[in-house]
Amino acid sequence: MMLNRLAPEDAPYVHTDEGPDDMPGHVKASLMGASVTVPIRDGRLALGTWQGIWLCEHRDHGGSRRVVITIQGSPK
Repeated sequence: MMLNRLAPEDAPYVHTDEGPDDMPGHVKASLMGASVTVPIRDGRLALGTWQGIWLCEHRDHGGSRRVVITIQGSPK
């Protein structure tokens, strides 16, 4: 995977408090971003034919996660 080439676990990171995948996980998360904006049309996600929403875990043994959804706009 290309992200593993950009942020390998065996790089000389200083921040490894939570294991060798800790700092690469931070780097990968910063490259991918932590949020997404998706338009909603007629009560449905307005995604293109080949588009999707993926939640990526960049740690080998990541902990539990929460997804927060905020909807902005005017109701019909």
